[in-house]
Amino acid sequence: MNEQAIHIKKIPKLSKPILIAGFDGWGNALDISTGMVEYLITRLDPEPFADINPDVFYQYDEARPLVNIEAGTIKNNYPPGGSFYAARAGSGHSDLVILRATEPNLRWYHFSDELFSLCSKLGVDTVITLGSMFDNVIHTERIISCVASDDGLFSRLKQKDVIPVYYQGPSAIHSTIQTEGQKRGFRCISLWCHCPYYIEGATHFGILSSLGDLLAFLCGFELDTDDLEEDWNELNEKIEMLIEDDPHIEELISDLREKKKKGTLESIKQSLKKGEKVINIKDFL
Repeated sequence: MNEQAIHIKKIPKLSKPILIAGFDGWGNALDISTGMVEYLITRLDPEPFADINPDVFYQYDEARPLVNIEAGTIKNNYPPGGSFYAARAGSGHSDLVILRATEPNLRWYHFSDELFSLCSKLGVDTVITLGSMFDNVIHTERIISCVASDDGLFSRLKQKDVIPVYYQGPSAIHSTIQTEGQKRGFRCISLWCHCPYYIEGATHFGILSSLGDLLAFLCGFELDTDDLEEDWNELNEKIEMLIEDDPHIEELISDLREKKKKGTLESIKQSLKKGEKVINIKDFL
């Protein structure tokens, strides 16, 4: 018996919709990917209309369900998965379909088939996936790179100083969606935010704000990110204080600044050991 991979409650009527997808998991450094879609869901008040069937795409001993037990009684049990939301942008603008999900453990190509089948039903022709990685960047920088399916998209991204990705190595679900979407004639963009690897346990509100502004530009909707900038200013003050109190981190950042070259940084990963020279913000906030 074939299991339904995406449970659709109803198909919303949308105008020229664009899909924005954020995934928890491997490509979600400093909570940028999921943080962005959660921010859009909060600000745009979209309507949920479909859910991913967790039994089809998740391995529960890898992505374990979360349980809430009170006084010996199970109150809730939440499996991994994801939900689709529809946000209407108003007359003359593209509506949005927002996917917030845990990165699937299983059957990525089947997931892509189901995703683009849903996109066809909704009239989506452009798909944007969001990712973030730890990199040799300074916490005050806001670097976003991209993979895009055509020169027109690259030209628009270049207007906002987004740089093309150069990478060889293990991939995330984003790459599978990108390649399968291009085969089917969809316009696809994968945006990747570069996060300072010496900071852990925090959401980088500054990068989140820049990513929000970029999405608003690409999709043609209005998004006020002043609150994110305020949160970043407050967090940045705390980070600067922690750096001043830690000579190892201060030395690391000075080294990074010296090695910066034309907007990118030379690799100095060989000089670091896992767990050393890292600020875990959760320890201080």
